[in-house]
Amino acid sequence: MAMAKTFLGAAVALLAMAASAQAGELSATATLKADQPGAPISRYIYGQFSEHLGAGIYDGVWVGPDSKIPNVRGIRSDVVAALKDAKVPVIRWPGGCFADEYRWRDGIGPRDKRPSRKNNWWGGSPETNAFGTHEFMDFADQVGADAYVSINVGSSDPTEMREWIEYMTSPGDDTLAQERRANGRDKPFKVPFIGIGNESWGCGGEMTPEYYANEYRRFSAFFHKNADNPAVRIGSGANASDTNWTDVVTKNAGRFMDAISLHYYTLPTGNWDKKGAATGFDKAAWGQTFSRTLKMDEILQKHIAVMDKNDPKKRIGLYVDEWGTWYDVEPGTNPGHLYQLNTLRDGVLAAANFNIFHRYTERVKMTNIAQTINVLQAMILTQGDKIVLTPTYYAYKMYVPFQDSTAIPLDVTAPEIDVAGAKIPAFNASAAKGKDGKTYVAVANMSPDDGVKLSVALGGLKAKSVSGQVMTADKMDAMNAFGAKPTVAPVPFKGGKIAGDTLTLSIPAKSVVVVALD
Repeated sequence: MAMAKTFLGAAVALLAMAASAQAGELSATATLKADQPGAPISRYIYGQFSEHLGAGIYDGVWVGPDSKIPNVRGIRSDVVAALKDAKVPVIRWPGGCFADEYRWRDGIGPRDKRPSRKNNWWGGSPETNAFGTHEFMDFADQVGADAYVSINVGSSDPTEMREWIEYMTSPGDDTLAQERRANGRDKPFKVPFIGIGNESWGCGGEMTPEYYANEYRRFSAFFHKNADNPAVRIGSGANASDTNWTDVVTKNAGRFMDAISLHYYTLPTGNWDKKGAATGFDKAAWGQTFSRTLKMDEILQKHIAVMDKNDPKKRIGLYVDEWGTWYDVEPGTNPGHLYQLNTLRDGVLAAANFNIFHRYTERVKMTNIAQTINVLQAMILTQGDKIVLTPTYYAYKMYVPFQDSTAIPLDVTAPEIDVAGAKIPAFNASAAKGKDGKTYVAVANMSPDDGVKLSVALGGLKAKSVSGQVMTADKMDAMNAFGAKPTVAPVPFKGGKIAGDTLTLSIPAKSVVVVALD
């Protein structure tokens, strides 16, 4: 038995040595142009999306005031604390496809008298309407986030939109304002963002861009944007690379909108019938996933070019209000509930997308990952009274200093790597000057094997110290588990040094690094 143990130990050591020998360190240089500040990076780049889908709202946010799970007015206290800690700036609700069947009156008044509906889009589950307008506004307020409300266009009419907006925002003595007061809210709700339709090219009505543009103009005529309702009007935008939709809608209805949306999901295979697994994947799936998520850069460029043509003054914002990974659901779960686990891959992928968004903040003023809790690339998973903060959550938390910062150009060319046939840049990066006066540099190392030694010429920036955080793990699909200490979470980064006007970062494989220069 002793000899067997010795042999096993030696074999493990040899395997570790072999893995170490295969891993390498890539080199790259960059130039920070601190004297050429770019556009502001809005805090809304770090927005969330919470739809009535699976356990995204019920169990994820709402447990009811009588639940044994700690809550405030029925809203989970642990979830609120986590989102507040990550400084979530905005939450989009109630959908998604769900929004274009949602009747807002179903979700107001005494809960025991609210109708139960069938959620036709997401697994046929019963929608109790226990979580409605007042509950959502309470949730957003507890988190400290702004409200982004999506209006039903596909199966509704402008009257219903107008009445919901008046119910939420009217300060007067009109019947709708009095009804809101009777339901427990005296002062008007603050609703800074209102989406007029969702995916109108698909689940929101199967419309052509010409038809939607006309519908948008019709709804906009009754939006009554004024001091009571100063909300940003968001048009339902394109699916992925469909620039024709953006062209037609901004050309025909752009003067009536303040922003237009864009949706793009990352599927490892690119095949909606077999998207790929969230865990247990190989390097080929890793490479394919990052190859596809990096298409976000090209997609943004193409839509921005169209918007620049139709809106040269850059008045209309581009809101990527649905994005993230979409895998096959976990075995044994309802396919319509879109429940997937969340690994280191997702955390690195989130950071890679943040770095892309930072390049286009003259146009990209908001993004909303899909979704906040228990659905797709979730920030948080819940199980009874337990929660898990995912690697995606921690990526968001690491990037908090970029909220309302000022972008700084960072000229860098990452070496190209081949990950089981997928050719991708080893990493991407971005930099900004934070509200605290510090300069921040963020790197998403997408190589599953190689570390990166990045030398950054600081130019005229005078910095004496570097500190920060790193998130990585031994396995590509490492994840955090219920009831256990997180294994994928930020720890202090010790791989940075400043010598003269050069910052050197030694970045581990498959990692996220964010550093502050002081």
